[in-house]
Amino acid sequence: MQRTTSFFLSIAIALALLLSSSVFTVDQRQYAIIFQLGEIRSVLSEPGLAMKWPLVQNVRFYDKRILTLDSAEPERFITAEKKPVLVDAYVKWRIHDVRQFYVSLSGGDEAVAATRLSPIINSSLREEFGKRSVHDVVSGERDKIMADVLKKTDADVRGMGIQIVDVRIKRIELPPGVSESVYGRMDTERKRVANELRSQGAAEAEKIKADADRQREIVIAEAYRDAQKIKGEGDAKAASIYAQAFGQNPEFYAFYRSLEAYRGSFKSKNDVLVLEPNSDFFKYLKNPGRSGK
Repeated sequence: MQRTTSFFLSIAIALALLLSSSVFTVDQRQYAIIFQLGEIRSVLSEPGLAMKWPLVQNVRFYDKRILTLDSAEPERFITAEKKPVLVDAYVKWRIHDVRQFYVSLSGGDEAVAATRLSPIINSSLREEFGKRSVHDVVSGERDKIMADVLKKTDADVRGMGIQIVDVRIKRIELPPGVSESVYGRMDTERKRVANELRSQGAAEAEKIKADADRQREIVIAEAYRDAQKIKGEGDAKAASIYAQAFGQNPEFYAFYRSLEAYRGSFKSKNDVLVLEPNSDFFKYLKNPGRSGK
């Protein structure tokens, strides 16, 4: 009885061990490749429980997440001006096709993948920096450089089952011997542009001022013209009124004008007027009669 119990217990333990070696779990962050005698039998990309034949088949897991390739030291590149720059960049990549990744990289080791990716990224960056000036790579076209490198390198590594998710340039620096001369040229260029803008602004200001002066002269001339016109029309109208009044009663008009002349001539007691006694100026004083004769 004791032997029978031990026998069944041994069988149960063996079955449990067999079952545990046949069942495995695929994490949602992983791919799983099932090998049979060294050959790929199936690829699992969905999470959950899976089965394999014990002793005959084995499983290898690969990371499904986005991985980072970051250089330990900045790389030295040469610009189109033959000036060296130090570039610190990193790459985000992931396994896109795990079967192709395994086949292309002889076992699909991530360290091997990083070793293969580094020269491809550096070559693409070197090519893009070689097309541009220091000013372009520092501030002008950094986004375009990253976009071009991403597009080119992603196309180059697709055959390895890898997808390049992003390429980022963290820092671009000039070697100490180059930075002073480059910054000096940049400062000179900025001063030149500033002086040119000031000159253009001064010229534009003079142009605006001259135009304002011209418009002012035109307005004054037109106002003077209109004033003279109105004054002439007023004088003509006044003369017409005077003429009409004189025509209606010439004797009264002559008498009124004489009174105006007297008032203007004898404003002050100290005024002296030298005239002949028989002058027409005194005809209304000598003969205040109605006819004036």
